[in-house]
Amino acid sequence: MPYTEAKEHAPGRLHGIFVDPYSAFDNAATERLLHLRMASEAMILAPMREGRLVLRVIHGWQNGSFEPAELCHSDHRLDSLAALRRVTDDYRQAFEGGQPLPCDGTGLLADPLARAIAAAEAEGQALDEETRTIPARWPAFRQGLTLYTFFKVYHRLTYSEDDAYRSILCQTPQGPREIHEFHLEEGEFAVVAPRENEDGDSVLLLHESQLTPVLQLLEAGHGA
Repeated sequence: MPYTEAKEHAPGRLHGIFVDPYSAFDNAATERLLHLRMASEAMILAPMREGRLVLRVIHGWQNGSFEPAELCHSDHRLDSLAALRRVTDDYRQAFEGGQPLPCDGTGLLADPLARAIAAAEAEGQALDEETRTIPARWPAFRQGLTLYTFFKVYHRLTYSEDDAYRSILCQTPQGPREIHEFHLEEGEFAVVAPRENEDGDSVLLLHESQLTPVLQLLEAGHGA
């Protein structure tokens, strides 16, 4: 059964700022740095000042691995760049000291996947091992397309991506969310945000290796 919980390359709020967001951040764009400052103001700094920004740092996948249960994350509510700087320092100190990186658990992807599989089976849907374990097969069950969409976002943020920008519209348990991915020379990150003029937190999502680059990007564009 096909589900339509997500749509890649869907228009989002940056389409109201730029004529073509997909070319606005390209290295050949004439005013690329200005575009980047405008986007980070709208997507990151504005919700941060309003107390609606959560930083979600992911780690755990390495050497090509992508097992859901290996994906760790930690969440941090940000109200300033100073708060982001503190999180960055915490990760750096843990890494340099050979300590475990901050982790709120390994259920970011594994838990909702298990719930979706259980719900599908409770409805009488038979799922073979490949459908359970191969991400590209997850859209065969309800909420699977949402999970596969976020899996791809986590994978691209971990292992990089060639496209500078990507916009996705995705249905989540919290309601519809826009996912804006940025894969730039300055840093790689995504912002998961409610639709424009709708309530809810925005999530700044990035791999732990991108904490310092993204902090430097925001400080350079907007000051400390």
